[in-house]
Amino acid sequence: MGWLILALMGAVTFLYGLSVHAALLCLLVKPLPVLALLGWLHDAPPTEYRRWISLGLMFSLLGDVLLAWPGDLFVFGLGAFLIAHLAYLKAYLSDCRRLALLPLVLALVVGAVLLGVLIAHGLGPLLVPVIVYGLAISAMLWRALARLGSDVPQRSALLAAAGAVAFVFSDSVIGISRFVLPFEAAPYVIILSYWLGQWGITASAFGLKPRLAV
Repeated sequence: MGWLILALMGAVTFLYGLSVHAALLCLLVKPLPVLALLGWLHDAPPTEYRRWISLGLMFSLLGDVLLAWPGDLFVFGLGAFLIAHLAYLKAYLSDCRRLALLPLVLALVVGAVLLGVLIAHGLGPLLVPVIVYGLAISAMLWRALARLGSDVPQRSALLAAAGAVAFVFSDSVIGISRFVLPFEAAPYVIILSYWLGQWGITASAFGLKPRLAV
């Protein structure tokens, strides 16, 4: 309950900060929801999956701070979230390695369409970093969807897949609002879908059983 209260307090305060354009307040409270998820994750079974999800949340915390920091630290924030997605990718691979062609095709299509739209509107010096990031998040989405219908517990697979989809949606809105068409509600859409995605990914670590040593 304590972690939930911390997350809600941070989320509500951040949304208030957005509405009144209080940059310093947003910077101070933005990490709280993900910090609360890290604390909550400690109660999950001590699996390899949990360890990689924990690492992903840690780098997400860093990314939160870098993106909210005064000045343009977008590239550094992008790098932090790139590592977070690679950690989530590793977590999904830790308990499911089946090829899953349909999820692969879906992830490739989503990544290709989004990158195509962004590139068409010009990325300048961010072209290579954004392409690398797009490949990483597409791979993360593929492996999250690949766990559906496997021998992974259904609840974990559904939560991870929903979380990955929400995270991809959040990142897509960031790209569109930054490079294609800015819109007033973008910051709210981005952060709410981001928190939802992180919650789903974190919640997917519960109910998994540690593997017995052979």
